[in-house]
Amino acid sequence: MSKSLLPGVLAMAATVVASNILVQYLLGPWLTWGALTYPVAFLVTDLTNRLHGAAAARRVVLVGFVAGILCSLIGSQIMGEFGPLVTLRIAIGSGAAFLAAQLTDIAIFNRLRAGSWWRAPLVSTLFSSSLDTAIFFTTAFSANLTFIEPANDVSWAGEVLPILGFGPQAPLWVSLAVADWMVKLALAAVALVPFRIIVGKLTLRPV
Repeated sequence: MSKSLLPGVLAMAATVVASNILVQYLLGPWLTWGALTYPVAFLVTDLTNRLHGAAAARRVVLVGFVAGILCSLIGSQIMGEFGPLVTLRIAIGSGAAFLAAQLTDIAIFNRLRAGSWWRAPLVSTLFSSSLDTAIFFTTAFSANLTFIEPANDVSWAGEVLPILGFGPQAPLWVSLAVADWMVKLALAAVALVPFRIIVGKLTLRPV
């Protein structure tokens, strides 16, 4: 792997590892601290795509995917209050969501890369982060997918409550997904600032 990709590789691996650790710590009733770090992965992918191309971005994503698998394997061996920190459903959901979302991000970015500087990173991140949220929370917590891991009791996630405490009634995991999705959308807009600055400095021209 080219040395020029080393910053992206290290940033992606660090983001995935940090997010897997911070997801264990709550930030209010609907979020964990990992929700604030995980969206950085989309910024890393978009920067790599802009600076080095789609093939390089896919290699960086592969590193993140492997790092995520290692984190899941380690987490599955650590017992928490209610069982292993990482269950099979969470591991499958996390890996599938990451890979599908990141590859979608790269594909959309490529389609839009010739347009305005902000369009490719913003649109690709909005679509891919939405896909990420849908795949992960559905796979990990939906009652319709209990066959994936019958021994894993996720009935707590199915408790019917108002969405985010005030919306229509839905399973708890829907509120968790909506909160996570809203954070990703907000950070997708915020990430345009470092994207423009970093690309501008490294290419010595406006993005």
